[in-house]
Amino acid sequence: MAAQQNLALLEGVRGLPGQRGNVDSASSSGDHLTKSSSRSEGRERAVAVVVLAAGESKRFKSRTPKVLHDLCGLPIIAHVLRRLAPLGASRTVLVVGREAGAVKEAVKRVASKIRFAEQVSRLGTADAARIGDEALGAFKGDVLITPGDTPLLDPATMRDLLDRHRATGAAATVLSARFDDPGGYGRIVRDPDGGVARIVEHADATEAERAIGECNAGVYVFDRAALRSALTKVEAANRQGELYLTDVIEILKDKGERIEAYVAPDATQVFGINDRAHLAEAAAIVRAAIAADMMRAGVTIEDPATTYIDATVTAGPDTIIRPMTFLRGATTIGRGCVIGPEAELIDCTLGDAVTISRAVAREVSLEKGATVGPYASLRPGTVLKAGAKAGTFVEMKQTTVGRGSKVPHLSYMGDATIGSGSNIGAGTITCNYDGETKRKSKTLIGDGVLVGSDTMLVAPVTLAKWAVTGAGSVVTQDVAANTVVAGVPATPRRKRRPAPKAKASNTSAKKKGKQK
Repeated sequence: MAAQQNLALLEGVRGLPGQRGNVDSASSSGDHLTKSSSRSEGRERAVAVVVLAAGESKRFKSRTPKVLHDLCGLPIIAHVLRRLAPLGASRTVLVVGREAGAVKEAVKRVASKIRFAEQVSRLGTADAARIGDEALGAFKGDVLITPGDTPLLDPATMRDLLDRHRATGAAATVLSARFDDPGGYGRIVRDPDGGVARIVEHADATEAERAIGECNAGVYVFDRAALRSALTKVEAANRQGELYLTDVIEILKDKGERIEAYVAPDATQVFGINDRAHLAEAAAIVRAAIAADMMRAGVTIEDPATTYIDATVTAGPDTIIRPMTFLRGATTIGRGCVIGPEAELIDCTLGDAVTISRAVAREVSLEKGATVGPYASLRPGTVLKAGAKAGTFVEMKQTTVGRGSKVPHLSYMGDATIGSGSNIGAGTITCNYDGETKRKSKTLIGDGVLVGSDTMLVAPVTLAKWAVTGAGSVVTQDVAANTVVAGVPATPRRKRRPAPKAKASNTSAKKKGKQK
């Protein structure tokens, strides 16, 4: 598929519907409309959605249900639900099975107003559809049924599928796709007049049927009454001994009902994730779409192929993202930042004009103009105020660095608060953990403090404003304002000298003399 098709396909990755218009597809013509024509009268009929997510996921070889595996920062099922949201369904039912409790909890974190129905015995897709249908209660209208492992569906295609279903008055409309290599997909067998005769599963297909290129995407729209009636007649008459939802199509056809098929304009969007290789393929498509979306919004991504951005991340215009950068979770990035190369940000908040290079940061806040790296590790609870710096080989945890303060290199700051305009010398460590008592204590550093290289700050300890420590000091007692301490243990030596005033240049002095 062309790259631009992949990108258009994923336009709604952040929950926004695609903008593509209606696309015609190969389907049965309207001149053999029969006894279900009355269904076409309600063009604005209500729609309900049933998502089938109860499968065993055996090919994943995982203790985690397939639909909960991460796909660019969200569970697979979250992508599916996001893409269905623009349909405005009056009811949405998620059919769960394996690890039902875990699936429910995960879905509740990313979606609201979802009904759950549990398939205790996995007897097949028709049984799952029946359980989902029962959860719809007295609903009347159209029912869209889709698998829980197809996260690339285009909302515009779903709308077109519904429109085709309603315009033709069909009892059922199948979403199909054309593949050069259909693999294990079920095949669409058509009537001589172009209508859908039946759907045959790959395992049950003859050689002639396997040669058919049009495949079942596993997405259907049914008239609710027709669906309920047909589900009662499905039997497990196949090699797998399962109740197939595809058999509903043949049952309705035998009743003389009209069956439509709408061909997806791009086969990639019906891609189902059946194993971890498929998951990697889907992730590459989603990442490409996220990167394209950001670049169109004014962000420079120097090498999208080596940049990994979750669907939940945002970045402001004029930000530059360099290669081998990983942006995860709820990370938000302001305008004019430079991120990378080789940076990993997880659930971080960055203001404007932040620079971070070859660093790892998790759950931290970096205010305007902050600088991080290279080779820095910022752990949860760290805050760099405007213009602050965490430099080379610096680690921080639960530490706030004040405006314009610098921790330039080779230091560890844990459970510390640093005021504004302070400088922490190389090799400084806050000794915040007592291995005997298992307690952590705080270090407080005031404004304008100068900490000499290789200083050990044994917490709990406070350095008041304008304090100074000599190189190699071990500070075990609080240091008063404007006081210089040094030694092991550090003791007061004198008051801090005032900063020297800048001497006026000869030129300036001459000008002042002339003015006199």
